[in-house]
Amino acid sequence: MTKRAGILVAAGATVAGLLAAAPAPAAASGTGASPAPELAWTDCPTENHPTLQCAKVDAPLDHTDPSGRQVTLALSRIPHTAKTFQGPLLVNPGGPGGSGLSMAGFVASSLPKKVASQYDVIGFDPRGVGKSTPKLNCLPGHSDPVRPDSVPASYRDERINRDRAAAFARACGEKHGDVLPYMDTVSAAKDLDVIRRALGSEQINYFGYSYGTYLGAVYAKLHPERVRRLVLDSVVGPDDVWYEGNLNQDYAFDDRHKAFAAWVAKHDATYRLGTDPAGVEAAWYRMRAAVAAEPVGGKVGASELEDTFLPGGYYNGYWPYLAEAFAAYVNDQDAEALVTAYENFGTTGAGGDNSYSVYTAVQCRDAGWPRHWSDWRNDTRRIHDKAPFMAWNNTWYNAPCASWPVAPLTPVQVTNDRLPATLILQATGDAATPYAGAVSMHRKLKGSSFVVEEGGGNHGITLSGNACLDKHLTAYLTDGTVPRGRGEGEADAVCAALPDPKPLPAAKAAAQSVDNSAGSRLHGLLGPRH
Repeated sequence: MTKRAGILVAAGATVAGLLAAAPAPAAASGTGASPAPELAWTDCPTENHPTLQCAKVDAPLDHTDPSGRQVTLALSRIPHTAKTFQGPLLVNPGGPGGSGLSMAGFVASSLPKKVASQYDVIGFDPRGVGKSTPKLNCLPGHSDPVRPDSVPASYRDERINRDRAAAFARACGEKHGDVLPYMDTVSAAKDLDVIRRALGSEQINYFGYSYGTYLGAVYAKLHPERVRRLVLDSVVGPDDVWYEGNLNQDYAFDDRHKAFAAWVAKHDATYRLGTDPAGVEAAWYRMRAAVAAEPVGGKVGASELEDTFLPGGYYNGYWPYLAEAFAAYVNDQDAEALVTAYENFGTTGAGGDNSYSVYTAVQCRDAGWPRHWSDWRNDTRRIHDKAPFMAWNNTWYNAPCASWPVAPLTPVQVTNDRLPATLILQATGDAATPYAGAVSMHRKLKGSSFVVEEGGGNHGITLSGNACLDKHLTAYLTDGTVPRGRGEGEADAVCAALPDPKPLPAAKAAAQSVDNSAGSRLHGLLGPRH
């Protein structure tokens, strides 16, 4: 769905006073399940999380053949320390393809200590991701610069990008053809139950961001009796998996790009790009045309420029840095500023090839995609005419699904009336997972509570600085309390969005050194495309 920011900021403050946890109470492994695997936790401390522990667990590649080939899932844990133990809290940052090992430390250190200390906070790399094995990497360097311009000026240009996407799909089939049939959300959800049994727990608590909300909802559909508490933050629309969801994103990201342009115009005294939002947006597209004609620094062409500014579409904390690079290029012909911004925001980091491989593997397998290229072309042209910021960029990101070597599955219908109260949190202007999807999920999960950040545009909204939202999250994780409002489809509670950021001193913004705020830490961890 949406790319993460390239900066990976160290997550979380140190959780003071955490001690080795008592083991979780023993529990039955589940009806018809194979014996629960044993976990061997070892210390793997970091500077910020000195009590972090790591383990691995095997799960069937094919869950219909439990004794067959296995995959290995990498786990992390911040153990509970309180006398009151509420069980494991599994946390997931989204993707598909996002590594979740760092999420345990982030969540444990971001929640109030009194609450976090009552849980074993468990992070995990889903199958194919990061330190789990086998690790997918279909075509190393596929996203290296400079890529062809995402917006085709001719059928020849379009064919170049189509061929690139097809080559990626072909490479995935050749390299990982034995694994691809089992790279899907249902298989990943069944892995969660393997983790539950390995933890020795009758039930799990689950906290997912972005794609992690869909993974959690699918797990809840498969095993409603195994869900104790369920938090879904920035919710995937369950009716839009996955082609329609990406089309909906195109409009939403264009809206956020316009919001960025309006913010730059508001601060014309700093950026000197004009006071008219439409004029600022036009200047951005002139910049795009310039780097399309002559990429800067051998790294930033039109596609890379889109990649660079896309993170601003799902976290406004990046706006001051992006605006500084934008203004430096337009006003001062400072090409190096764009290169620095691309390196910090537009690249996907060391794990980018792996993350994109898992992203495509899961989304292309989960659901059907158009097999006739004319459908992709016509939809993208139609949207590009109204919302040009990322329509074609998003199409090429997902285009391997047009020729994926494994047949698609049918998406899970997540409608559920067997769950305890579920907490759903959503910003009204979220571009990566538009608001309507959260409304749909609220209606499908009977008894869920819907907390809305009114006027917010960020993706991933709890544990990122909004005290009102965090109050509801904390109350829920403390004792299951949720707000109750007026009825189906309407918010049970409303929180005001945080103010947009203010411009930064030029030297700090030009250095592209992102602050260590809660929002920056969270958005450095959220998956590759959410």
